[in-house]
This record gives sequence, structure tokens and C-alpha cells, in this order.
Amino acid sequence: MEQYIVTGMSCAACSARVEKAVSGVPGVTACSVSLLTNSMGVEGTASPEAIVSAVEKAGYGAKPKESEPGASGRSLAAEEDALTDRETPVLRRRLIASLGFLAVLMYFSMGHTMFGWPIPSFLEGNHVAHGLIQLLLAAAVMVINQKFFVNGFRGLLHGAPNMDTLVSMGSAAAFVYSTAVLFLMTAKDSAEERMALMHEFYFESAAMILALITVGKMLEVRSKGKTTDALRSLMALAPKTASVERGGEEVTVPVESVRKGDIFLVRPGDSIPVDGVVLSGESAVNEAALTGESIPVDKAPGDTVSAATVNQSGFLRCEASRVGEDTTLSQIIRMVSDAAATKAPIARIADKVSGIFVPTVIGIAVLTVAVWLLLGQSVGFALARGISVLVISCPCALGLATPVAIMAGSGVGAKNGILFKTSAALEECGRIQIVALDKTGTVTRGEPEVTGLYPAPGVSEDELLTAAAAIEQKSEHPLARAVLRKAREKDLALPDPEDFRALPGNGLEGKVGGVRIVGGSGWFIGSLPGAELTGEMKTLPDSLSEEGKTPLFFAREENGGWRVLGVIAAADAIREDSAAAIEELHGMGVRTVLLTGDNEKTARAVARQAGIAPEDVAAGVLPDGKEAVIRSLCEKGKTAMVGDGINDAPALTRADVGIAVGAGTDVAVDAGDVVLMKNSLRDASAAIRLSRAALRIIHENLFWAFFYNCIGIPLAAGVFIGITGWQMNPMFGAAAMSLSSFCVVTNALRLNLVKIHDPSKDRKMKNAVTGRLIEASPAAESNNTTEKGDLNMKKVMKIEGMMCPHCEARVKKALEAIDGVTSAAPSHEKNEAVLELSKPVPDALLTAAVTDAGYEVKGIQ
Repeated sequence: MEQYIVTGMSCAACSARVEKAVSGVPGVTACSVSLLTNSMGVEGTASPEAIVSAVEKAGYGAKPKESEPGASGRSLAAEEDALTDRETPVLRRRLIASLGFLAVLMYFSMGHTMFGWPIPSFLEGNHVAHGLIQLLLAAAVMVINQKFFVNGFRGLLHGAPNMDTLVSMGSAAAFVYSTAVLFLMTAKDSAEERMALMHEFYFESAAMILALITVGKMLEVRSKGKTTDALRSLMALAPKTASVERGGEEVTVPVESVRKGDIFLVRPGDSIPVDGVVLSGESAVNEAALTGESIPVDKAPGDTVSAATVNQSGFLRCEASRVGEDTTLSQIIRMVSDAAATKAPIARIADKVSGIFVPTVIGIAVLTVAVWLLLGQSVGFALARGISVLVISCPCALGLATPVAIMAGSGVGAKNGILFKTSAALEECGRIQIVALDKTGTVTRGEPEVTGLYPAPGVSEDELLTAAAAIEQKSEHPLARAVLRKAREKDLALPDPEDFRALPGNGLEGKVGGVRIVGGSGWFIGSLPGAELTGEMKTLPDSLSEEGKTPLFFAREENGGWRVLGVIAAADAIREDSAAAIEELHGMGVRTVLLTGDNEKTARAVARQAGIAPEDVAAGVLPDGKEAVIRSLCEKGKTAMVGDGINDAPALTRADVGIAVGAGTDVAVDAGDVVLMKNSLRDASAAIRLSRAALRIIHENLFWAFFYNCIGIPLAAGVFIGITGWQMNPMFGAAAMSLSSFCVVTNALRLNLVKIHDPSKDRKMKNAVTGRLIEASPAAESNNTTEKGDLNMKKVMKIEGMMCPHCEARVKKALEAIDGVTSAAPSHEKNEAVLELSKPVPDALLTAAVTDAGYEVKGIQ
């Protein structure tokens, strides 16, 4: 996505106009304009010149966000420059000057006329001079705020009226009418007639409207700036200088001068300037700025370090690996900025309304004036109602309702190591009803560890472990690494194996000290001559599998036969926070499903520890099978897939929201819509919690924006005059307009107060499948309580696409291959299959099997 800075936009109608103009450029496939950051993201093959030209023809200005020389994308400096607040100082100067003239104008128009405040004697009784002074003072305020008129009428000439058009038309109408009254006054002979016309002056309204809108604009800009505070704080973390080795000497250079391959030095207490690899030295590095994790991470030679993290204890000598826009920090900032530049689906209705809002308001204002004139009211009265309609209407509140919340939410997430790639991802994450969890590396550590040694009679633990670790030295299998770690913990001396070879599907073998050693499954070892499994060795595999552990059998060749040495149990232990995270998800009413390629016993053991109900386990699922399960779950409700972003890529892409866990410094995981920097499943629940808070804010903002305009416009038009007697002065309409945008932006800032890791205020929602509320702590009863509909020992699947007995045979074979399905009786005439089950089988697994066979499941009863 290429980003541009857009100038001249004042409201949602402006951003809609720019978006429409750029979308019409040949080669543009997608365009999203952000009123909040005055930026535009464009995808496609169109040239920057064509895009800038389209924006200029629409009446606005644009330029590409600049990059570092030689860089392939936007620099950190360009991002920081784009967020610099240049509007507030200008608005402040305009406001101070406006208030100076307005104060004098109000003294004459209100103070003297209404309260009899003294004025110079030469003006006493001279109503024309009095009116002329008001005209000059009002004209001065209008000149100071000429930007409203320039932008407003330019938009009108381009056929794209905006908020400035409404303000400028309202102010100009009041000024022109008052000037006409002043000329009419000169034709009156009597002082009484001139005095009566004094009450028809609206010079103070013409000036006050502009001043109040400027106040509102300044408050709005300051509040909008606060929504990007999190992003600016990330940018502030980047060091400005780096200590590098040049010509054998240490020199301090600007961080922009560091190039890939440079050697840089980091002393205790210094921030690391760029991403790199430690060459020498050891230290603890605080990575909280990037991951939100406050506990320092130990670094040694060969480990990676990231820009903006803090070296706490030792001296580090590192080689730069990623610099400039390629550093982890720059990628995070770019991701947050890109998310703000995209359009959330919920904003579409506001965009549609904004596109026709201003012309509609102008039409209502003209109609209001005409109706009151037809009802016999004076021109001044009718015009006041029309001006009130123009200045109270606020398209800005509509346009800002969503983007300010998206920016604030993205910033809060980034500070906590949770990155939303798009606005749509932030919105969709808050609607999640089902979370599918990959077991390995997500719920579990992803690195097996030895949990028990079970030597055969006459064999010691050290003898078993030494023989096993010796041949495992040559293996790349994760279980081999677990055995080796255990041997190193016990400081065992390991001889080098000879004639090592892997036995596909069975295990491995090698010679240690000239004696053959084999390792593998119980079935394989038991098939060896003389290696009969008896007693505990025979029953151990089943008991270990029930606990989710993998038994590794080992045997040694002796006297022409084989002797069983024993069993080593290994398991992929669940993460410390997995059970707590899953409990939090249940507390939010989210159904959790465990996906794994492991056997069902192991999967159920892990699910039991994590607090996932047994009927929500899909075991024996390969990567492509996971995608089919996710597709089935998406039909039941909004589904998120949580995985590591590598072998889970198809499932992450298929899910409504893909959440990649444990990205670390690789924040650009392509498959994930949401990227979690840490290996913590609790961040997944925190992401949903943050998204729900953002959705609440967006709904509140949209309600306020629509409610305000739906009530304010009829009130300004005088609809309630006949009922309540309420009529609105244009000045109060301008004040209301200013406060509406300010309220919307300020409400979004409440997201900065959300404690995203605090589950105490979570609200339960109905389960996507059963309609029942999920209790916050289901782990204790997950073995006894199951969802209705998943425990039926007989199920009927409605299947479309079966045309003949061959189709029935294909479906039957696919279903009966599933563990737990004792029989399947498909009928192409009834378009159904009747299943007999020996145990609970997830509907998702049944659906996936039929879908993979080439047929469509319409329902399961």
C-alpha cells in the first residue's frame, strides 16, 4: 500500500470526495482516505502523478509520503512528520485574532443595544455608523477565517460541498442579509425606524459562527492528536544516534547512517539503535517497548536484538541486520499507520451518509427559509432558521466516529504487543464467537520435554538415558532434542553413534560401542526378535497416551536377539497461561476448539489440562484439514484461528480473523490479520477484549453523530416552535456543531483507559452453537458437561451433491474413517447420511470430511 498526505480536507464529505476521485483512476484497485491522519492509502499500479492529479482535480492537495534515499518504503522520519501537529498553532493564532475583533463587535451589538453599555458620544443615536462599525468588525473576523470561505466555495464549485461550505454559507448569508439591512436603514428618515432595523442585524452571528467553529476545530485537532499519542510514543523510542566501529575506531553517527553489516556497540542503559545479531558480550535486554513484556530477555552471542529495546546490564557488540524502515520498530509503526489508513466495514454507512449529507442539509436550509416565508414570517426570522440549519449540521462527527476509535485502539494494541493489520481486523476481532486454537506452539510450548524415565528390570535410568541419547544425537526430531536436553541436565557422557539411520514410520537405529541400539514405537520394538513387551512395558503406552505423553521405546541387541531397555516419556507441556487464557475466552462467551495433528488421546489430554471441552477437540487433522475445519466453523459463527503463522497459514487465511502468535521480531507475518508479538495466548483474549471496547466506542460515536443531527437539524429549522416555543439562535447552533465533533473524539480517547488484560469486566455472550451462556470457569466441569447436539449417539447429516451409489460410497468411506463413527448410511435420494457414533465427534470434523470428499453439508441434526 502506497501512502499519501492529503491537504484541504475538513470533513467526511471531503474524504469521500477524494476517495471517489482516486478510485476512478485507471490502475487503482483500492483506496482508503483517513480524515483523522489526513492520509490516503492506495493499492494498484497507477502512478503517483496520476493519483496526485486526481486529488487536485477534486479540489484538494496530495503528495506521497517521503522515503529515505535508497529505501524501498516510508521512513520513520516520514511517519513522524506525517503526525506532526501543524494545525493547532495556526488555529490558535486565528482564534486569538478573531476573539479580539469579536469582543469589540459583541460590545457594540449586544452590550450597548441590550444592556445600555456606554459608547463614544459621536455614535450615540447614529444607527448607521453603529451598523457600519459592526460590518467592519464582522468583515475583519471573516477575513481572518477566510480559509472557511476558500475551501467551502471551492468545494461547491467542484460539485463537492463540505463542512466548510455549510459554515461559509451560513456566515455569508448572515453578513449579506445584515449588509442589506444596513443599506435599507440609510433610506429611513426617522430614528425609530432605524432603531427597529438594528434588531435585524446578524453581524455578530456571522462572526461568532466562525469563531465558535474555530474553537471546535482546535479542540478537535488537539483531541485527534491524542489518539495518535501511542504511535508517537513508539516513534520517540527510536534512538537518534548510534556508536559504530569505523576504521577500527568507535564513532557516534546519526542512526540513519547505519547500514546493514555495520558493527555497533551498546553500553548498559543505552537503547539499541537498529536490529542486529550479538557478536560478543552478554546482557539482559528490556523488550517491553516492542512486546509489552516487562521481564528482560537474556542475550548472548548469536541472539538477535531489536531497535528501541534497552540494554540493561552488559556490554554488547553487534552486527546490524535490519536498518531504516526494515527494523522491527519501523514495521510496527508502519503496520499501525496502515491500519489507520484502511476503512473499517462499520464506517461504510457513515461514508454513504456523508456523501450526500452536505447537499441534503443545504436543501433543508433552503426549504426551511421558504416554508417560514410562506407561513408569513419576516425575512430575518426565516433566514435565521436557515442559517441555524446550516451551522448546526455536523458531517465531521459522522466522519470521525470510526477512525478516531480505530487509531486509538490500534495504538493501545501496539503498546501491548498486539498489532492489527487493518481496521477491518480490529472490528471483526470484536465480533468473534469461536476461537480455534492450534495445539503445538500455541496452547503448548511447541518444544517437547522428557517427563519420565521407565527403565526395564535390571536397567538403570542413566543406562537407559545414555543409550537413547547417544543415537538421538544424529536425529533432527523434536523428541530427540528433548532426550538430549535431559541427558545434558544429568551431565551424562554420550558416545558418538555409528551407522546411524532413520527407519521411516518406525524409529531409528545406530551402533554405540559396536552394539546396535534401536528406538521407536511400542509396536515396532515389540516386533523385534526376543523383545517381547510384558508387564508394565505392555500397559505403559496406553496410560502415557491418556496423559497426553508420547512413549519412546528403546532396545539393545544382545546374544542374537533384542533386549528392551525401557521407555522414555516425552510431552509437549501446555504454556503456563494457556488455561487462564481459555478461561478468559469462555468468560467472554467465546467457544474454544482445539485443532491438532496428534492422536485423539493426546489431544484430549491437552484439552483437559487447558480447560477445553472434549467434544471441541479435532484430532488427527493435517494442515489442509485444519482449513476445512475452519471453513465449517465459520458457518456456525465468526471464527478466529490462532496459530504460529507458518504451517497454519491456510487456516489463518480461511478464518474470519487470523491471529498469529509469537511473531517476536517477525511482525510481518503474512497470514495473520492480527499479530501477537509474544508467545502468550492471553494476548489473544486481550485482542478480543480491546476490539470489543473499540466497537462499543464506535457504536456510541455513531449513535451520537446520527442522534445529534437527527435532533439538531429539526430543532434549528424551528420544527418545535409550534409545540414548545423553542427556537435556536445561529450562534448556539455553531456552538453545538463545534462540541459534537469534540465529544466524538474525546469519547474515543477512553480506549486509552481500557485494561486489556483485566477480565473482571468481561461480558458473557451466547454461545454461537447452542445459544447457552458459557460460564467463566468451565475447566472443572468440561469432562462432564457437553454441548447439546454434540453428544447424540446418532446424527443425521444433510448433504448436497450426491448423485448416485458411487457418491454414497465415497461419503461413507470418508465418514467411517473418522474415529468414533461406527457406521454411516448415506442416501443420495434423501440427500442425507445417518451416522451411528460410539463417542462424541465434533460436527466440524464430520463436515470437514464430507467437504474434502467433494460434497456440501447443509446441516447436522
